[in-house]
Amino acid sequence: MYQANKDRYENMEYRKCGNSGLHLPLVSLGMWHNFGTNDDFNNMKEMCFAAFDEGITHFDLANNYGPVPGSAEENFGKIMAVDLAAHRDELIISTKAGYDMWDGPYGSWGSRKHLISSLDQSLKRLALDYVDIFYHHRPDENTPLEETMQALADIVKSGKALYIGISNYNNEQTTQATKILKELGCPLLINQRRYSILDRTIEQDGLKEHTPEHGIGIIAFSPLAQGLLTDKYLNGIPEDSRIRRDGRFLREEHLTDDLLSRLQALNNLAMQRGQSLAKMALAWVLRDLEVTSVLIGASRPDQIRENLVTIADMSFTQQELRIIEEHTLPEGD
Repeated sequence: MYQANKDRYENMEYRKCGNSGLHLPLVSLGMWHNFGTNDDFNNMKEMCFAAFDEGITHFDLANNYGPVPGSAEENFGKIMAVDLAAHRDELIISTKAGYDMWDGPYGSWGSRKHLISSLDQSLKRLALDYVDIFYHHRPDENTPLEETMQALADIVKSGKALYIGISNYNNEQTTQATKILKELGCPLLINQRRYSILDRTIEQDGLKEHTPEHGIGIIAFSPLAQGLLTDKYLNGIPEDSRIRRDGRFLREEHLTDDLLSRLQALNNLAMQRGQSLAKMALAWVLRDLEVTSVLIGASRPDQIRENLVTIADMSFTQQELRIIEEHTLPEGD
């Protein structure tokens, strides 16, 4: 029977999320990969235990995480029911809806029908009465934003979620969503966006700069750019890498000579700082208070423990920041 580490809150730092009273750990555990049907269940449990033992209280899911879609929620639900149930009030559990989940016109996007039906399904898979954060996973230009936001506000009023989030919304869309939800008396908590040294979109579209105006937090996904910002690919493609296993989001042709040259330069800087490339990349994302938390994925418990060393050094000199800027990939590369 799992016994949580008594010192789990000693080393983790927690940041206030926007204008809310909720604090999130600097590092949160994402279940986009390695929690599906074909993954090892005991390893999933050990990753959850390792995360919680280190003070990670936030576990992030979506209805379609797997594969197969729904399986990540089912697997985490089993872990919750058996091993983590006693700690439910210490945990922030989030899920999302908006991508393809079932057949027909209501299986994705942002209609009231999809969002409410999807959350009901997620709660059954998770075996929970509520989630802490429920996200709309992507904007839907074919559904009035007012309908989507009203559905999210009603979900909070129903008690099935405590807070509302959005994901993949740009700055303009976030501004509109924030205004609508404020009028509905249901403040927007957080926007989940991709952000890394290699992907500066939230800087380019103004979201990061205007976060204080929105009164929301940002949680960054893919802070390691699908593994590119690690030392994994500096000397070739390992057979057990994500490129070999999956290839949907990161493919061999992405590893151009230009990219590898940039990664090597970043790795050299990380070594000068006494960090691995991955730890420097996470520290860089967390260096400013606009980012509340970063989402990490893992395939083994020790990867989670290793990444948490990041918290020790999130400061950068101006010279270091200039070097990083020099090796940032242009948008679209």
